Amino acid sequence: MTKTDNSPGFIARTELEKAAFSHGYRLDGGEQDGWLRRGSTTARGWLWLAATSDHGPWLLSLERPDVAAELGLAPSAVPQGPGAATFACASLVELYTALDRVYHLGVSLPTVPLEEFNKATAGLPKSTEAEQLIVRRVGQELFRKALMSYWNGRCPLTGITDPALLRASHIVAWVDCESDAQRLDVHNGLLLSALWDAAFDQGLVSFSDDGHPLASPSLSPEARDALCFDDPLRLVGITRAHCVNLHWHRRKHGFVTDAVSSAKG
Repeated sequence: MTKTDNSPGFIARTELEKAAFSHGYRLDGGEQDGWLRRGSTTARGWLWLAATSDHGPWLLSLERPDVAAELGLAPSAVPQGPGAATFACASLVELYTALDRVYHLGVSLPTVPLEEFNKATAGLPKSTEAEQLIVRRVGQELFRKALMSYWNGRCPLTGITDPALLRASHIVAWVDCESDAQRLDVHNGLLLSALWDAAFDQGLVSFSDDGHPLASPSLSPEARDALCFDDPLRLVGITRAHCVNLHWHRRKHGFVTDAVSSAKG
């Protein structure tokens, strides 16, 4: 860990504390070598904040490497903070954007919905078909909640943000998953608008590893037009973990693709 020059000044400290508090990181973990340690009661993992001056750059260091890997920013080599990865933000706007993403990732990464599911269903009977259906509904509600957080309430393909028009789409179908961990893994899901969800669920569309939509020969011209399929749409934000599941989806529904994955994560 590299020390910052000194403890943040009054202005920098005020900005850092405001940024942490307004994004759900309200647990005070103290200060060490100029880094403010902050946590959340709902998002997993500690983070550290620092500043090189009252005007930035603003430094963000993350405890969890899985959150850091999903953040989509290039880590800063200098200074190296207390966490698994450190990022430098040139402005407070960049810091706020990063903290918003960190929080949503912290409440939606794979272990989070599984832990909530196990806790919520621990006392539920699972013997009959009706009882199993109740358990499944609990899982699907938690899965949707996790995807809404992971994708920031936005369809990564169309940009639609109306909750009533968004669906939690499993890539590997619920019934085909090998475990509850796979069923509830956010990397096994896409937050799609209702029409795209229906087409994806029925195997009429899929996606390449670089996020470009693929159409089944069974997709009618009318449906293709309704989906705006020929517009320059691309699924933004998928990772290699998503691509493993998308490969399953393409194979199951007969899509032929030899594209090498270009997704990051």
